[in-house]
Amino acid sequence: MTRQAKQPPNAGSPASKVERPEAGLGNAMVGGGGSADDGVMAGETHNELSGIVIGPAVMGRDITVTLPARVPLALSGLPAASVAFTGRKVDLAKVMEVLKPRADGPAVVVTTVAGMGGVGKTELAVQAARTALERGWFPGGVLFADLFGYDDGRMRDPTQVLEGMLRALGVPAGHIPPDGEGRVRMYGSILAEFARRGQRVLVVADNVSPDQQVSMLLPTDGECAAIVTSRHKLSMLDARRLDLGVLSRADAEDMLRRVVDLLHPGDTRVTGLDDLVEMCGRLPLAIRIVGALLADDPLLRPVRLAGELAELKPLEGLAYGGLAVAKAFARSYRVLTEEQQRTFRMLTINPGPDISTRSAAVLTGLAEPAVRQVLKDLARAHLIETGAVYGRWQMHDLIRQYAIGLEDEHADDDGRDEALSRLLDSYVERTRAATAHLGSTIADPDSAEFVSTDEVLDWLTDELPNLSAASHETMDQGLDAMAGMPVELAALLWQRRLLNGRLVLAARALEQARRTGDRTAEGDVLSRIAMTMLNMGRFEDAIKVAERAVPIFQEIGDRRAEGRMLTKVGVIWVRSRRHEEALDAYTRAEAAFREGGHLREVSRVSASLGIALADLDRYEEAVDAHRRELAISRELHDRSGEGAALTNLGTALYQGGRAEEAIVVLELSAAIFREVGDRHAEAAAGANLGRALRLVDRSEEAIVIFDAALTAFRELGDSYNAGWTLAVLGNALADTGRTEEAGPAFRAALELFVQLGDEGGIQLAERRLAVIEG
Repeated sequence: MTRQAKQPPNAGSPASKVERPEAGLGNAMVGGGGSADDGVMAGETHNELSGIVIGPAVMGRDITVTLPARVPLALSGLPAASVAFTGRKVDLAKVMEVLKPRADGPAVVVTTVAGMGGVGKTELAVQAARTALERGWFPGGVLFADLFGYDDGRMRDPTQVLEGMLRALGVPAGHIPPDGEGRVRMYGSILAEFARRGQRVLVVADNVSPDQQVSMLLPTDGECAAIVTSRHKLSMLDARRLDLGVLSRADAEDMLRRVVDLLHPGDTRVTGLDDLVEMCGRLPLAIRIVGALLADDPLLRPVRLAGELAELKPLEGLAYGGLAVAKAFARSYRVLTEEQQRTFRMLTINPGPDISTRSAAVLTGLAEPAVRQVLKDLARAHLIETGAVYGRWQMHDLIRQYAIGLEDEHADDDGRDEALSRLLDSYVERTRAATAHLGSTIADPDSAEFVSTDEVLDWLTDELPNLSAASHETMDQGLDAMAGMPVELAALLWQRRLLNGRLVLAARALEQARRTGDRTAEGDVLSRIAMTMLNMGRFEDAIKVAERAVPIFQEIGDRRAEGRMLTKVGVIWVRSRRHEEALDAYTRAEAAFREGGHLREVSRVSASLGIALADLDRYEEAVDAHRRELAISRELHDRSGEGAALTNLGTALYQGGRAEEAIVVLELSAAIFREVGDRHAEAAAGANLGRALRLVDRSEEAIVIFDAALTAFRELGDSYNAGWTLAVLGNALADTGRTEEAGPAFRAALELFVQLGDEGGIQLAERRLAVIEG
């Protein structure tokens, strides 16, 4: 049942291969896993969601997604609401009227809030979302995303935003479609299922520019709702539009009092507030900043502050916010300490949308506790904001614009080039550590950068926008400090199945390789692109790209790289169900490895060749290929490789009707894996042995072996092989007339197949149960 299939070169440890117990269902590779450059993922299938909804899960052709009861608030990204919010009662009521659930469904599900920068669009949207949650209008939760539509350096593609939203909706990273169309289809299906269950979800898309395809993020089920904020009137959307103006004078003064009282309780200064809010243009962003200035200086009179603002000459170029916010920024910046000013300026060095306290410490050269206090001081001054996740900080894009305007004057004093190098080095180091952790089976608590996989995944979720932005900046500017970042990030994106981001990064790396004339790098990048396309289901594109890489390695005379690339070509052909073409590629790869003297690679590709031959029912040739694999493993004194070759050989033997020979070979394979302490591979060999025993009417012996293999797979957490072992165990029990035991085995297998989204397994288990239970 379970074959030891050697992965392509560099693909890591040998992988188990399940020989499914019914002809025609095909085989699927598990365990082992491919490297970031191989692109051959263990157990990998191309997932597509068909949009069929069944009960509490969204079922796809290849996957099953179990939905949470609601979007966890910690994953929603929704910021905290300001306690100083005021003056928007009428506007808030208009938004709430649209969001309110109706018995016949809402006539309008999208509300757009438009207005100039700093007018309070985001705060209104957050207040509306929080209020709606409190009233129980959206029991499914809220999804919030800032698209940074007016910041060229931080603007987010809605396709990338969808990836985070799907994760918040409970979709495992490995099941998220790599393409925008697939993500939109899955996202819409899941929101519709939430609505069908009475769990309406609210989507908030903040800071959207007209150029961004925000419609991808909007619900279409007629029940879930959305709020979109923008500085433009998005007339292309079918939505209820709300134009947000500046506050009235009375409301602006009230807001200023609230801000001051919050930061300096009991403050009694009232004279001159009217002039001060007028100097702020009655914009909430400017009012919060001057309120913080008053609170920090109890002797500063509002009239005097208004006069100072009138005399200031702010930096030019702050679109949308006008002079009011620019003057507020300048006055607030002026009263900062030198350390606070320097930190404020240096935060703009980070190319991504936000920054962690740890990265800010690296950037500024301050100790982490010290920089944390500085960041808190800047947040108190309303020059930065706390992020949705604790320990992260971000700037309003207008404030960021102001800070960027200060760069030239202080570039030498700040040491911006050195700071950028430190930050990029830190990103490379942590990315490498994350990749190593995810690719390791044993964590070293004394030396590990990360202590758990969950910590790695949380870090990646938070930092991915920064890492991607840093990688692109590296390639744009040719920065030596981060030369390894694109490769490290590509590996991490691969492990997390973030294929679209990996493809974009690889395309940029290809441009760089061609620009510098680095043919080796060009071939390597083409290899990564091909295997990424393969796992996106783009088989024809993958072949075209892979075949462009082969002659590059031939040209530079690298036979090993040529063989590896040809092996990948073979993998693509196999996945395309074109086994004859795969045989040709594997044969050419074997020749390249032999000519280069790379015996271990010859053994690996012989394994792939043998499996491809067996898929074409050419069992004798498959046996010959696996015998070559076995001979090389023995020549290299590779006991694990020998065990894998024996498992493959035994599988080919019983597939070709030579079960008695297979039993001898598979018993030896299991013994070798027992000797080297590889419990998983031993179970794989044992499961195949049980399959061969069934073919010679020794089902009672097979049952004992299947039970042992099942125990191992369960204890090792291998649900895939456990499911298929349960299936063949059920067959063996039925062989011996023990149908009362066979039924539970098939039901347990069915449960695992449903969890895994294995349609072939589901169909088989259901058919067997139908026969057994009549």
